Amino acid sequence: MFDFEKWREFWREAKMELKKTVFPSRRQTLGASVGLLVLVFFVAIYLGVLDFAFSKLITKFLTF
Repeated sequence: MFDFEKWREFWREAKMELKKTVFPSRRQTLGASVGLLVLVFFVAIYLGVLDFAFSKLITKFLTF
C-alpha cells in the first residue's frame, strides 16, 4: 500500500540535492530587488500614460 522505504529514500535524496543549492548573497539579492522595483516603477508609469491617452481618445470618439 504505502512504501515507507521509497518515501524515506525520496527525502534523503531531496536533502542531498538541497545541500548542493547555492543561494545568492545578500548583496545580490538586494541588487536584484532594487532592479525589479525600478522596472516595476517604469512599467507602471508607462501603463499609466497609455491608460490616460486611450481614455482621452475614447472619450473624444464617444462625444463626437
